[in-house]
Amino acid sequence: MGAVADNKALTMPDHIAIIMDGNGRWAKRRNESRHKGHRQGVKTVKNIVKACIKNNVRYLTLFAFSSENWKRPRTEVGLLMDLFIAALGSEVKELDENGVQLRFIGDRNHIPADVQRAMEDAETRTAANDTLVLIIAVSYGGRWDIMQAAQRLAEQVRAKEINVEDITEESLSENISTVNIPAPDLFIRTGGEHRISNFLLWQLAYTELYFTDTLWPDFNEMAFGRALKDYAKRQRRYGMTSEQVTSSKVTHA
Repeated sequence: MGAVADNKALTMPDHIAIIMDGNGRWAKRRNESRHKGHRQGVKTVKNIVKACIKNNVRYLTLFAFSSENWKRPRTEVGLLMDLFIAALGSEVKELDENGVQLRFIGDRNHIPADVQRAMEDAETRTAANDTLVLIIAVSYGGRWDIMQAAQRLAEQVRAKEINVEDITEESLSENISTVNIPAPDLFIRTGGEHRISNFLLWQLAYTELYFTDTLWPDFNEMAFGRALKDYAKRQRRYGMTSEQVTSSKVTHA
């Protein structure tokens, strides 16, 4: 708890995006089933949500289930969907009481109907909350996200609502799944891999990347605090020089 409290004086990211990797390996090392690892991972989600609230993080996006994860064994996919529904059923009340707004992004066409209903109910129940916006990416892929935005713009051109020349970075951003949500300031991937893995490809253009060997079930508040401290040491230049960034801060002080 102290590690997180010490971070309050640091520059905090407004939006954090996380690939929660390592549940299966965590379970394997303990001779447990992969499902046990996923259940433990849900407990970590709960702890990190609380840590974000304590540190005044406004947005948290979690990669829960990718569009590629449908290729996993059917039994594991089914257990993951069951766990997802169970987690929503047991945690939404507390999330709501803590002012957390839940949103889901991704292609819902392949998601079972009962899971979709649970997602919609959670979104409706928490819609008015504004302490933390928790975005869960389910059946999500960054390429899919860009593709569906392009298709929406193409439909608007075909309907003569806009011209081809009207398609800009801004108009594409307005059709991306995270519309009205600022781009992530900090991306965290646990589990030792150093890939973005088709997650928020459009949104991560200028995001600070942080990779850790810690497996997701072991990613506690202290590990989260290390990521925040690492972020606080970085200078975000957005293509400018260090001198320009420093000058801009002085000008706007």
